[in-house]
Amino acid sequence: MARACEVCGKGPTFGNQVSHSNRKTRRKWSVNVQNLKVKTPGGSKRMRVCTTCIRSGRVEKAPRGTRQAALKAAPKKAA
Repeated sequence: MARACEVCGKGPTFGNQVSHSNRKTRRKWSVNVQNLKVKTPGGSKRMRVCTTCIRSGRVEKAPRGTRQAALKAAPKKAA
């Protein structure tokens, strides 16, 4: 599973770690990705979303207990 945002596509960035003696070695900065239950037109879905998208409102969090509420509201099948 890639460490990338499913909304904006932001992934890890790469650069140099520079020591006091100015030696350079490669390093990686990972994106702050959270597993989040997101409200979608077809219901709610789990996605890996970066914190920038969460804070900016690009995704809407699904309310807790939506599955149980939907099951209670569904009509019972007659046997």
